[in-house]
Amino acid sequence: MSTWFITGCSTGLGRSLAEAVLAAGHNAVVTARDAATVQDLVDAHPTSALAVALDVTDAAQIAAAVEAAEERFDGIDVLVNNAGYGYRAAIEEGGADDVQKLFDTNFFGAVAMIKAVLPAMRARKSGAIVTISSIGARISPEGSGYYAATKAALEAMTFSLRKEVAPLGITAMTVEPGGFRTDFAGRSLTQSAEAIADYADTAGKRRIEAGTGHGTQPGDPAKAATAIIAAVESDATPSILLLGRDALQGFRGTLDSLRSETDAWASTSEDTGFDA
Repeated sequence: MSTWFITGCSTGLGRSLAEAVLAAGHNAVVTARDAATVQDLVDAHPTSALAVALDVTDAAQIAAAVEAAEERFDGIDVLVNNAGYGYRAAIEEGGADDVQKLFDTNFFGAVAMIKAVLPAMRARKSGAIVTISSIGARISPEGSGYYAATKAALEAMTFSLRKEVAPLGITAMTVEPGGFRTDFAGRSLTQSAEAIADYADTAGKRRIEAGTGHGTQPGDPAKAATAIIAAVESDATPSILLLGRDALQGFRGTLDSLRSETDAWASTSEDTGFDA
């Protein structure tokens, strides 16, 4: 039995993961801005689940939540940074306050959570940190530049973290899901107030009022949860876990395109050093 601390459990992948963790016999600290939205998980698993109100942009709430988890279960074995939301806008359309709020939640909130759990993990010389990213960080669709940037920042940070904590008995993994049938494209998705006509055929095609894919995504959140647990429990936890055929296809396509472009400009890259 291990103890999982999962942010953003009210809906979607976070809830599916919490359900799977509890069904597997583990303890789970299930969090949401409104703890009442996850109380049903505690009602179903009164001895192994703890519901905690948590806004990952609130330092005091983070400290209180981690303290409550450690008091109840004597420590946190796995942190899953799942809390976050989407934002669609052309780069020129993005509002400064909107973008700051997005980074505060999606990136800096995750960093704050990691810093809150690491001292105890270091003391025990064990633990796992899971960061939920998105294939968007890899393929960077038009209209999702700011969201992709938050996830790309998360990934870069997590790759460095993995190297830093490996000698301490701790692992870190990034998860890149494709399209899953969650609430991400519903209430968890926001967009800029301004729409510039010149971007109608690029970023504009991804605006919420133009979207038709919500509720028809190919990915099954329950299967994603099972895959995440298996990867964390593996003796060879990967640095990055792709979830969904669309994620795998997008990842490989991006790598192939970058490799081709890199090779085409290789001689220019190599010729930037001082002459012998």
